[in-house]
Amino acid sequence: MSVLIGDVRPWRHDLGGCLHGCLATLLEHRGAAALPVLGAAWTFRHFPDGVRREEYYYPYAGDNSLLGALAPHHPVRSRWHEPADAAAGWREVREQLRAGVPVAVAVDNYHLPFRPAYRDVHSNHLVVVHGYDEERGTVRVLDAVPPAFHGDITLAELAAARDSGNELVHERDMFFTGVRIGNRWLSVELDAAPEDFPALDRAEVDRVLGLNREHFAAPSGGDGYQGLAGQHSFLRDTVKRLGAGEDVRDELFVASGAALACTAVHADWLALAGRTLDLPGLVEQARAVDRVAHHWSALRIFAALTTEGDVTPDRLNRRVDALMRDHENTLSGLEHERAHL
Repeated sequence: MSVLIGDVRPWRHDLGGCLHGCLATLLEHRGAAALPVLGAAWTFRHFPDGVRREEYYYPYAGDNSLLGALAPHHPVRSRWHEPADAAAGWREVREQLRAGVPVAVAVDNYHLPFRPAYRDVHSNHLVVVHGYDEERGTVRVLDAVPPAFHGDITLAELAAARDSGNELVHERDMFFTGVRIGNRWLSVELDAAPEDFPALDRAEVDRVLGLNREHFAAPSGGDGYQGLAGQHSFLRDTVKRLGAGEDVRDELFVASGAALACTAVHADWLALAGRTLDLPGLVEQARAVDRVAHHWSALRIFAALTTEGDVTPDRLNRRVDALMRDHENTLSGLEHERAHL
């Protein structure tokens, strides 16, 4: 038997990763335009106890879902499925494919022949599966992350990648290793028909900007860091920890990656809204948000250099100051544009 689900297209953002790409592909297959959903929210959350060494890590807590945390302004959610073993993992995915539903599966790049890390570096990654051919023993895989791949690999190769222990073997196994893949797969659910999602009009822009402003203005509390105050506290605490000799590399790298992707995709949302509604001021603010995203990119590079002593606490602190200053100015600029909608 063979199954190949059509209308499954790659989606890629230069500063995003496999999480946004896979979720976008799954959303668009369901008829929901990805950028208006994934790019609306601009947030900062970090829960130190919840950090996982995964390329697709994104912070969420409680009953929230990965997609719900990424897109809290829309009626969407996701669910992680954790099969008992490799056989159950493939059986569950196969059932979804037979029902016409593509899914995202967690994999170890070490076992994927199309990834540059093949047989070299372990890394916890996410790809879309949307078909299989039992006679040939192959599965159809979509990975929009460069160098990008959309084609068939053997079921044995996918099974090895999904069932991998993702071992930390040598010094090149950084950031996304040491967490067993566990044959996990991710499904997406829509709680409304795509045609009932909010239209990208001035009222929607006002709603979204207001919600994002409320998020950043709220005091940080609870078990983690949230909002602008939480972002500032987390970064300052990281500087202090580095000064005290703590290893902050992995946590800062992973947390910065989530903030980077969220910020960068929101910049594209602003640019789309500005062009669609003929609001040049919003397009200009999109560039300002994009600048903040690149601050996060720099912080991520700094994180990778901390263990070698190439980044001092003072140097990291100056980078934090630059990020916070531009972030605060950008929030003021967005509020000014909101007042003129």
